[in-house]
Amino acid sequence: MLPMKNVELTVNGKAVSAVVEPRLQLADFLREHLMLTGTHLGCEHGVCGACTVEIDGAPARSCIAYAVACGGSDVRTIEGYGEDAVMAELREAFSAEHALQCGYCTPGMLVTARDIVLRLPHADEARIRNALSGNLCRCTGYVGIVRAIRRVIAKRNASAEMKGGLQIAVQPVRAEAYAGAPAAVTPARAETAASRSAASDHAKPQAVLRQSFSVDHTRETVWDFFGRLIEVTTCLPGASLLGAPTDDHVEVRIRMKVGPITPEFEGAADVARDASGYSGIIRGSARDTRSSSTTRGEIRYALAEEKSGTATRVDIELAYTLTGPLAQFGRSGIVQDIARRMTVAFAQNLETRLNQRESGAGTPPAPPAAELDAGSLVLSVLWQRVRNFFRTLFRR
Repeated sequence: MLPMKNVELTVNGKAVSAVVEPRLQLADFLREHLMLTGTHLGCEHGVCGACTVEIDGAPARSCIAYAVACGGSDVRTIEGYGEDAVMAELREAFSAEHALQCGYCTPGMLVTARDIVLRLPHADEARIRNALSGNLCRCTGYVGIVRAIRRVIAKRNASAEMKGGLQIAVQPVRAEAYAGAPAAVTPARAETAASRSAASDHAKPQAVLRQSFSVDHTRETVWDFFGRLIEVTTCLPGASLLGAPTDDHVEVRIRMKVGPITPEFEGAADVARDASGYSGIIRGSARDTRSSSTTRGEIRYALAEEKSGTATRVDIELAYTLTGPLAQFGRSGIVQDIARRMTVAFAQNLETRLNQRESGAGTPPAPPAAELDAGSLVLSVLWQRVRNFFRTLFRR
């Protein structure tokens, strides 16, 4: 049996101290130990958003955060907004716009809505729907919820213009917060008309992932391989071509399986390569044919020599945005872990293909499109996180 741990944190402005099991989730701690039952539990996998609370000023899923990992943090539940002006405006707007029915999702929805109002003071309907994609509602169809948020934003903007004041934007929670690290909250000036015209908020990626791997082949060999889009595509797990690619354009399908969900993304990408710098950019977008979720992103890669030129390091930067029903999977950080492991699989396939070419085996035929079973990846990610947590726990 694991030893009990002491946890000290601030909840709704009050210092709280308790002795709990290391495996106790923050949501259960709030509900069962502090009787703050306004925080609802739905999926208990960080997907539905019903358990959303604020941790150090940023929204976070309390069902996938350990209570002991939140030690020293400032936690705010739906009960802690009694004197909050923004939440008061949202409650009034939710009532006026009929933005709730059964009410089960409403506490988490209100916490997220408050973050949207403060962080995106000029958000239009499309941007609000994007930001709400991690909170699921089975009753309303979201129309009233979106109207309520737009109503509060419009009211606050009108008030700010009349007063000539500035609003405060709050950054969203970082992915690390779900593993227990406190989230940074940074005040920032609200968007201006000039900044909105210079760069649309829709163009900003939700996440940026940087990864590197090495292969025991010369940079010229790897560069030449990256120019053959057919072979590059078939090195990616679950990917297949939808048609014959050109030198700078490719259309692909990516199939995967995450538990009972089986998304199948179809899309296209444009490729630009700089031979002088051994670097390239891939920009593309895709849509899941089953859930209407969409993703768009940009991959930048650069090749660097290693081992006196006998090996090559591939540096990759992936910036992406995921919207629609599948967007909630990006909130827990698991998507980034899966992307890292897919990069490892790509590197292994790349090494195999290059070895086959150098051995004189020729270019192997492209394999049939395989469905990427991400379920095992998710389990391995979760297991690794559990191991890391207990490793840290017993070092204390």
